[in-house]
Amino acid sequence: MLNKILFIGAIICSTISFSQKKELSLSDAVIGRGFGSDKMQFFQFIPNTSKYSYLSKFKTLMIGFEGNIKSDSITLEVLNIALGSKLGWFSGFEWKDQTTFYVNDGINYYSYNTVSKKGGLIVSINEEAANTIFNSSTENIAFTIANNLFINNSSGKQIAITNHSDKNIVSGQTYARSEFGITNGIFWSPKGNILAFAQKDETEVYDCPLLDINETPGKVMTTKYPMAGQKSEKPKIGIYNLTSKSTLFISSVRGSDNYLTNVAWSSDEKFILIAEVNRGQNHMWLDKYDALTGKFIKTLFEETSEKWIEPEHPAFFPSETSNNFVWISERDGFNNLYYYDIEGKLIKQLTANKFVTKEILTSMNKGTEIVFAATGESPLNTMYYSVTLDGKQRLLTTEQGTHSIVISSDGKMMFDEYSNHTTPSKSLLTSTNGKKSIILLESKNKLADYTIGMTEISSIKGIDGTTLYTRMIKPSNFDPSKKYPVLVYVYGGPHAQMITNSWLDGANLWMHWMAEQGYIVYTLDNRGSGERGFAFESGIHRQCGTIEMEDQIAGVNYLKSLPYIDGNRLAVHGWSYGGYMTTSLMLRNANVFKVGVAGGPVTDWKYYEVMYGERYMDTPAENPKGYEEASLMTHAKNLKGDLLLIHGTVDDVVVLQHNYALVKKFVDLGIQMDFFPYPMHPHNVSGKDRLHLMTKVLNYVIEQNK
Repeated sequence: MLNKILFIGAIICSTISFSQKKELSLSDAVIGRGFGSDKMQFFQFIPNTSKYSYLSKFKTLMIGFEGNIKSDSITLEVLNIALGSKLGWFSGFEWKDQTTFYVNDGINYYSYNTVSKKGGLIVSINEEAANTIFNSSTENIAFTIANNLFINNSSGKQIAITNHSDKNIVSGQTYARSEFGITNGIFWSPKGNILAFAQKDETEVYDCPLLDINETPGKVMTTKYPMAGQKSEKPKIGIYNLTSKSTLFISSVRGSDNYLTNVAWSSDEKFILIAEVNRGQNHMWLDKYDALTGKFIKTLFEETSEKWIEPEHPAFFPSETSNNFVWISERDGFNNLYYYDIEGKLIKQLTANKFVTKEILTSMNKGTEIVFAATGESPLNTMYYSVTLDGKQRLLTTEQGTHSIVISSDGKMMFDEYSNHTTPSKSLLTSTNGKKSIILLESKNKLADYTIGMTEISSIKGIDGTTLYTRMIKPSNFDPSKKYPVLVYVYGGPHAQMITNSWLDGANLWMHWMAEQGYIVYTLDNRGSGERGFAFESGIHRQCGTIEMEDQIAGVNYLKSLPYIDGNRLAVHGWSYGGYMTTSLMLRNANVFKVGVAGGPVTDWKYYEVMYGERYMDTPAENPKGYEEASLMTHAKNLKGDLLLIHGTVDDVVVLQHNYALVKKFVDLGIQMDFFPYPMHPHNVSGKDRLHLMTKVLNYVIEQNK
């Protein structure tokens, strides 16, 4: 098994001797204040000008012109005086035009003119409002209160779009537990004349109990949680017309259990495109509906798969004057761009890349050129490309790494902010034709004064010959003649990638602290994880936890081949899918790891939710053997090492039943293990308690892995 080192780097500063360097505390590593790279926060081009703006420390709006990083500025204090507001920062900042921008505090929405230096309140909404979506074309705001949807207009009038007393009917919120790329439930039409929204009927969905311990006595809270194979929510798409003040609904034309996803408006606001996916998630129809009547017009095209279909991006309309659209599809094994007319005719496949397209950012040159993010030739990168409507593709970002870009309104200029293995962050102003580039900001290494070890990004071959990327963090005083214990950090599930060509290589700073305690910290992105294409990801179908562990064990075998690794002192830690992987490795590969710490683990896929679980495992009735083999209860008898299970007590993603069921199984078997709950924390532990969590995790590893 070969180990090909792609690049090796030590985060050190040659001008400071080793003896002068500071030690990184665990508190520093977890909380991390002051270690983030300097960036030009919230960079925006000012519409129809050559100027741009960004925020400095969230308190000052800086305005630059071409190469001048600052030609004007507006402080938060000045803005609050002009608006009569009490903004804590430039929240919701968005340019309206060349001279006016919007800001809001979540309740009050303001505009400010940079020429007159005056501004004022546009509209206020109810303090109970959530899921707010501001439409800059009309200055109307759509929002939800509890389970209903409302609009406030600039005259201050609040319009109730829905008025359901039945709490099981929920409008305007995310649907399908935010799968299928769903990030919101409110969709303004291009000109803001019509509002589409998701509505779900959760009447038949299981009410999962959660305990609120802050009440005396404790109070039962419930969350709607559709488990694999059980009753799920029933979706509709509502359409409210602001002119006629009427609402109509679109329902599935094929089955109430199907998913309605990826809602998109045509450029002329006449049509809505909706991707319908069957409950089995192996068949997708892209359907066209009349936006005025809600009438189903036609299916534009269909996609099927023996494993799963997962549309994650709505149709993209590149031109305001055309209803032709671009669709991202994985039909040839990698996400690529396909150009269609509104009748469903494929005009042209725009890209045929053998790497993953991540998202469409925008269009430029009057809608004739599409800008999109992709991994490029290395799956560790995030690069930006453009492709014309006749299929001519070019790379916009030239440096290898992880990029984020903004394109000017005329398409001539590009802001490019990136990092990579050796670059904390660099901010550039470049021309999109690549002829001119100016460095606006280059961050210093905030860790230069600290003792930090070496990170190696490498690759090994899995048992099937697949290239698997790895990250190894060594202590700063690494001695190849010594034997080191190892902490393997794992996630391993779909859509996630732990190793990236970015500053710190995708690692958390606590991993560097752990390395300084005399550990090798190791991560491998196995088959089933993200950014490698459908074949790489879909091998887990109906057998979660099988090929992933084969790859992780390949990584372990490689580690054991190294002369400086103590193969008898291996520990593993992960959260969520990584918690499932951690526990699976401890049980299905007993005697490999001496210690495991699993946070928020799935322990049996029958307890997990419908949308995610059934995509990868089908239903328990359809795949009983797969569920049995993947269940940790099946393998609990094999535990040999020390295992700590951790769970937030109000976790509504991986509900506490998962860990409770596994703990009970260990009790039934008479096997000792450790369990630690985090009261009133959801799926992960954040805020001030994060330090407590990582202290618990790492101390357990150090103490049990002696």
